[in-house]
Amino acid sequence: MDSTQADLFDQGGDDGAGMTLAHYAEQAYLDYAVSVVRGRALPDVADGQKPVQRRILYAMQAMGLGAGAKPVKSARVVGDVLGKYHPHGDQAAYDAMVRMAQDFTLRYPLVDGHGNFGSRDGDNAAAMRYTEARLTPFARILLDELDEGTVDFIANYDGSQKEPVLLPARLPVMLLNGASGIAVGMATEIPSHNLREVANACVALIRNPKLPDEELYALVPGPDYAGGGQIISSPADIAHIYATGRGSIKARARWRFEELARGQWQLVAYELPPGTSAQKILEEIEDLTNPKVKAGKKSLTAEQQQTKALVLGMLDAVRDESGKDAAVRLVFEPKTSRIDRDEFVNLLLAQTSMEGNAPINLVCLGTDGRPRQKPLRQVLAEWLEFRAHTMTRRTEYRLDKVTDRIHVLEGRMVVYLNVDEVIQTIRESDEPKAALMARFELSERQAEDILEMRLRQLARLEGFKIEKELEERNTEQASLRELLDNPAAFKRLMVKEIEADAKQYGDDRRTLIETAERAVLESKVVEEPVTVIMSQKGWLRARQGHGHDAAQFGFKTGDALYDTAECLTTDELVAISNTGRVYTVAVSSLPSARGDGQPITSMIDLEPGARIVHMVAGPAEQRYVLGTRSGYGFIAKHKDLTTRQRAGKQFLSLEGSDTLLKPLVLRGTDTHVAMLARKGRFLVVDLHEFKSLSGGGRGTILMGLDEGDAVAQWVPVGPEGILVSGIYRAKDTTWSMDMQALAEYMGKRARKGKALSLKMKQPTLLRA
Repeated sequence: MDSTQADLFDQGGDDGAGMTLAHYAEQAYLDYAVSVVRGRALPDVADGQKPVQRRILYAMQAMGLGAGAKPVKSARVVGDVLGKYHPHGDQAAYDAMVRMAQDFTLRYPLVDGHGNFGSRDGDNAAAMRYTEARLTPFARILLDELDEGTVDFIANYDGSQKEPVLLPARLPVMLLNGASGIAVGMATEIPSHNLREVANACVALIRNPKLPDEELYALVPGPDYAGGGQIISSPADIAHIYATGRGSIKARARWRFEELARGQWQLVAYELPPGTSAQKILEEIEDLTNPKVKAGKKSLTAEQQQTKALVLGMLDAVRDESGKDAAVRLVFEPKTSRIDRDEFVNLLLAQTSMEGNAPINLVCLGTDGRPRQKPLRQVLAEWLEFRAHTMTRRTEYRLDKVTDRIHVLEGRMVVYLNVDEVIQTIRESDEPKAALMARFELSERQAEDILEMRLRQLARLEGFKIEKELEERNTEQASLRELLDNPAAFKRLMVKEIEADAKQYGDDRRTLIETAERAVLESKVVEEPVTVIMSQKGWLRARQGHGHDAAQFGFKTGDALYDTAECLTTDELVAISNTGRVYTVAVSSLPSARGDGQPITSMIDLEPGARIVHMVAGPAEQRYVLGTRSGYGFIAKHKDLTTRQRAGKQFLSLEGSDTLLKPLVLRGTDTHVAMLARKGRFLVVDLHEFKSLSGGGRGTILMGLDEGDAVAQWVPVGPEGILVSGIYRAKDTTWSMDMQALAEYMGKRARKGKALSLKMKQPTLLRA
C-alpha cells in the first residue's frame, strides 16, 4: 500500500487508530446510497420532482420559455441545464425532459414538446438537435411563486449560480403526475391521480384535518392513469393500498364491439392499462399463436399447444390502427361471428397484457428530508404543511415589499406637501440627503428616493396618484397582516387558491373505476372417471374408467408402477419434490394411456437440482397425512397443496438430510395411523392427535425416535385393522392385525411405541 492509500485509512486522529477497510467501504457505500436516494431516484413530497426535473423546469423558466414563448431546440435547454445546474450525462437530462413532455406518461405534462417525443409503443424520441420545447401552462403551478421568497436557494455545483432547493408547488404534483424510480434498497411507484379529486381532498383536509378515512377515499377513489383504462379492484382493496402506501391495482383495457355488414363484428380496444402498449399486445399474440420451444425442452409443452389451438380457434386477425385520429385502436377479428363475445374478450384479457396489475409504492422524500413509504393521508398532510409554509413566506415577502413601498410613498408625500422647501433645501445644501433627513425627519431610504425623483413627478396630478396608491397599499398591508395573524383567514385563502387552480387546470377523470372479477381462462372439461397411472420415474398418463388391474400396465425399461389414483377429469394431480415443494397438474391435461405418457418434468417448472419423489391425485377435499422420516407430520387437504404457479410453492419444511414419507391417502373410515421405525418399534396414533395445516410447514412430532432411528413405514388404520407381510420360517407370510391386536401398540403422539412382537423378517405394513 503506497502513502496515498495509507492516508485514506489513517483516520484515527492522534491516538493512531486506523479505519478498517470494512468501515471505509461501509461509509462510502452509505454516502453513495444517500446520494442516489436524495439526488436521483425519489421525488419530494413538496413539489413531486426529482432534482433533474426541478433543474430542467428552473432552467427553462430562466431562459424565458414560458407557455407563450417561442419553443427552442431541446439541445439548448439540455446544455443550459448541464452547464449551470446538473453536471451529468446529456442523454440522462434529455430523457428526463422527454418524459416530462409525454402526455401518455404524465397525466399533466410539464414540457410542451414539438417534434417526435416518442410513442406509447416504446419508440424513442428524436435526437435533441431536432426537437423543440417550452413549458406548458400547467408548469406555472410549480414556478409562478418562485421569485416571492417562498423557497430557499442554494449554490449550484460550482458556486456560480443559485438554484432552488424546492419549487413552490401550488398543488401536490407528486400525486397528480406520479413518479417511478429505483434507489439503493428502496423503490417508488406512484400512480397519477385526477387533479380535481386531489384538490377536493386537500380542501376537505384543510377544513377538517380529522376527516374520516372513508370520506377521504371517497374523494380520491383511485389512480387516474394518463392512458385511461379501467380499474377493477374493489374500493376496499384500493382503500387498503392507500392506508398502507403499498399494493397492487388490478387494471384492464377498455373496449367496444363494432357491428359490421352481414352480422359480422369486431372488438376494438381504445384504452390500455398502464405499462401496456399496442405493440406489446401484438407481440404477446404472436407468441401465443406461434410459440417457441422453451429452453431445455425438445418440443412444445402440452400447455403451449393447448393455448395455441384455443387462440387460433377464436381469433382470426389482429391489427393496430392507432394513429392521429385515435391514440389507441387495436382491432381484433373473431374466427366467426358465432363465437360468444364474452368468451372472446375473456380469452384476450387472460392471455395478454390487456389485463394486469399496476404496482403502487408511495415512497418519497418527506418534509423532513427522509425517504419513507407513506399512506395517502400523510402524503396530503405533508404537502399541505409545505403549502402553508410557502404561503406564509410569500405573505411575509409581500408584506415586506408593501411596507417598504408605503415607507417610500410617505416620504414622497412630504415632498408633495413641501415642494418649495424641499427644492430650496436640495439647492442650498452641500449634502442634500443629510439635509433632507434632518429637516423633514426622513429615513435614508426615503431621502434617497426623493433625490432620484424626476421633476414631472412634482405635478399636482402625481400628488393625487401618491395619495391613492398610499391608500391602496395601506389596505393591502392590513389584509396581509390579517392573513398572518388570523389562521381562519389563512385557511380560507389556501382553499380559495386550490379551488381556483382546480378550476383552471382540472379535467374529467380518464380511468374508469368499476369493480370486476379477474379474467381466468377456464377450459370446459367434461367430468368423467379416469385412472391416473404414475410411474416411479415420474411418467404420467390417464386411462378412462375405474377398476383397472394395475398388473396390466406396461412401462419403459427400468421403470415401474409408483401408484394409481381413481379420480375424475376435473380433479388435479399434485407432485411433491424432495425439497418439499408442491406442483399442480390438471388431470384433464394428462396424455392418454395408449402410450407411455409424458414425464411430470415437462408439465411443470421444476427448481434446479430438485426431483419429484411423490405424487397424489384426487378431489379437493381429499385428506392426506404428510410427514418425514424424522417423525414429523400433519394433515392437509388436496386443495391446500394445489397452486396455479408452474414453479410450484413451498409446502413442506425439511431440515438437514431429512426425507419425505409417501403421503397417506385417508378414507372416511380411517381412525388411526400405524408407524414402524427402522429399529423395530411400532406405534399406533389416533388421527385426532394430528394437527391440520392448510398452509403447510413441518407439523408436530408424530413418533419419538432414538438417535440414528427413523420412520421406515406408515399406513392408515381403519376398523378392519392392518396387514403385516413378511418372511416367517423362510416363507412369505401375511398376518392380519385387527383393532384388538393393535390396541397393545396404541399410544399418544410423540411416544416411541413398542417393539413389534411378530416373529417375521422384513415386515411390511399394508392397508387391510
